[in-house]
Amino acid sequence: MKIIDIKTLKEAKKQIEEIGSDPKSIDIMAPKIISKVIKVKNVILQDAIIIKQDMLSLGGEVAVPKDTFKLHEKTGDILIIGNLKQIKELIIKLDRHYPRLKKISKEISNLIKDVK
Repeated sequence: MKIIDIKTLKEAKKQIEEIGSDPKSIDIMAPKIISKVIKVKNVILQDAIIIKQDMLSLGGEVAVPKDTFKLHEKTGDILIIGNLKQIKELIIKLDRHYPRLKKISKEISNLIKDVK
């Protein structure tokens, strides 16, 4: 037994293939292996709450400042935590919202587009 550190989709696919999984399942499972933490700075706290709710609905998480729900501050930094599959689904969800969240959606999409 050992922990393996997989950083790329290529490595994930190789590991899945090596254990003899059905080749049709490789592209489905590989994005679930790659976990990412994305820091987003100066997010309007109302937006942070929506991002958190959307990510939680996907099985991921978003760390927000402790007083986010009190809305005492206007902005704060957040950490989006999830696997690539969850993050890609979050991008789709955020793109359905108003312009500020659509902008964050596009920025996240650009950030992860080169993960291979």
